Amino acid sequence: DLPMGDKDEALRMIRETFARIAGDGKLPLMLGGEHLVTLGAIEAMAAQYPDLHIVHLDAHTDLREDYLGVERSHATVMRRIWDIVGDGRIYQLGIRSGTREEFSFAREGHTTLFPFCVNHFQAVRDAIGDQPVFLTVDLDVLDPSVFPGTGTPEPGGCDFVSVMQFLTEAAGLNLVGADLVELAPHYDASGVSTAVALKLLRELVIAYQKHHLA
Repeated sequence: DLPMGDKDEALRMIRETFARIAGDGKLPLMLGGEHLVTLGAIEAMAAQYPDLHIVHLDAHTDLREDYLGVERSHATVMRRIWDIVGDGRIYQLGIRSGTREEFSFAREGHTTLFPFCVNHFQAVRDAIGDQPVFLTVDLDVLDPSVFPGTGTPEPGGCDFVSVMQFLTEAAGLNLVGADLVELAPHYDASGVSTAVALKLLRELVIAYQKHHLA
């Protein structure tokens, strides 16, 4: 288990775990809460794959320089990842919320942003080709009617089938790691959100096996 309240130690543990799994030639997958956990994974994977590209599904840009004075949080995680991988390596889909500064940052060419929809897989594939890819899925990309169990729900989101279809297609990329984050089961007493998250994870694993292990 990750230590509560110790951000540095938690990220270190994630970084070392991802490095170990990837070093064994396996695909590291993470199901998490706060999106900041992705930073530890990217730190490990970028060290192993210097040309790493990021495919990011989310309702939010997560490109703030800081959030309430904090530089490492769920609202800044993609900006910190950009600090690592640089321009032209981050593809953001499903985005429908962010500050003016965040959207300006993306439009300046630092990231490639597809607002609202996740039906741009072919454009992403054409741009990335065979480069190594880390897929990070903030589950609030889904509409709250589908996935209410998250900390920052955002109306106007994607339907389940669209996201599942994107993940099954993305599994055919040169996928070297992935995560599904921002699951907060205590916000959904019905248990539906947990079921949705696990279904997506299952379909991603099955699709990866079909593409790479068949």
